[in-house]
Amino acid sequence: MSQAPGIVIVGAGQAGVQTAEALRAGGFEGPITLLGDEPHGPYHRPPLSKAWLAGEMDAAQLVMRAPEMLARKNIELRTGVTVQRIDRAAKCVALADGSTLPYSGLVLATGATPRALPLPGANAPGVLPLRSRADASAIAERMGTCLEKGLPIVVIGGGFIGLEVAATARKKGATVTVLEAAPRLLGRVLAPVLSDWYAELHRGHGVQLMLGAQVAAIEADASGVTGVKLADGTVLPAGLVVVGIGVSANDQLAREAGLECDRGIVVDGCGRTSDRSIVAAGDCTARRLADGSLLRLESVQNATEQGKSAAAALLGQDRPFTATPWFWSDQYDKKLQMAGLSIGADTWAVRGDMASGSFSVYHFQGQRLLAVDSVNAAKDHLQARKLLDAGVSPTPEQAGDAGFDLGGLLK
Repeated sequence: MSQAPGIVIVGAGQAGVQTAEALRAGGFEGPITLLGDEPHGPYHRPPLSKAWLAGEMDAAQLVMRAPEMLARKNIELRTGVTVQRIDRAAKCVALADGSTLPYSGLVLATGATPRALPLPGANAPGVLPLRSRADASAIAERMGTCLEKGLPIVVIGGGFIGLEVAATARKKGATVTVLEAAPRLLGRVLAPVLSDWYAELHRGHGVQLMLGAQVAAIEADASGVTGVKLADGTVLPAGLVVVGIGVSANDQLAREAGLECDRGIVVDGCGRTSDRSIVAAGDCTARRLADGSLLRLESVQNATEQGKSAAAALLGQDRPFTATPWFWSDQYDKKLQMAGLSIGADTWAVRGDMASGSFSVYHFQGQRLLAVDSVNAAKDHLQARKLLDAGVSPTPEQAGDAGFDLGGLLK
């Protein structure tokens, strides 16, 4: 350790890379070390369930930042590195190889881990989550075997990851069943009318949906998974089972170091943790809001904006993340773009013709606009972000009237 302590970033994903680059853009001239526990350099995760899984994207296209690009910014990337412990008193991190790395500022961008299926047989070969490039490659390989042998694929979980995988598998010609424990798809994030629309979209593409499904066990033989057993005794044959039942924030390092955690590393609007020399960004965080509640967001935008905020905090500046949250999902030829958070909505308005496949659903709490979900309606999405950023609410009647100029409300 010949160099003076600089800033150490644990996690080489979207949030970690953004923080490193924002530090350089903000004028930080000291050492920056970016530690990734995977053997690959930084890569884009959203394509893993879509273009990468479908074989429409190669490894070069998946790269987020090439190591030489980071090197030009004097950011040292170290891959295949596991951090075992944070020593806050000594201001260093202990690595798995026995070495330590000092820091003047520490960034935790440790991401999240897919929740495991707590059932008999869940560890059988061919029962796979989707989070990393290695996961996606393993699913693609097993999916290829299913296509060759005519074996069905079962997806457990009707969330975004599960539905994107289902759509990709159907496009490749596989037989697919989606099992969702809730009474509707994406029930926590979509209005019932849109949830039902997505159910029909998948059924229309040949996916068998089983809502209210209770999985009892995974059946397997010497070669791996053979089926999924339901609580009623039904067994669904399967040569591949993809598990998409959510993720848990990787906050163990922070917990063990005594930082405040609550289903994630607790941060303020600027990414600061309970230790002012440590910031956190991305999927590992839970942001404390003004009313004291905690908000967990899992998105590229959140990772990017929290990375910028965290970098500013280490530079002694306040740059709170205040923009309207947005998300997206690609399934078949439909792009869902979501702006805002629909929690608490009690009224919905549909703008456009749902049968046409291009429309938006506006979420209201009383007369206040909370969020807008747009399907193949990019202009609606961009306008929704402007309305939400400005705190301007149309009435539900105005939102549902395709002839009403919502943009006029911003003038």
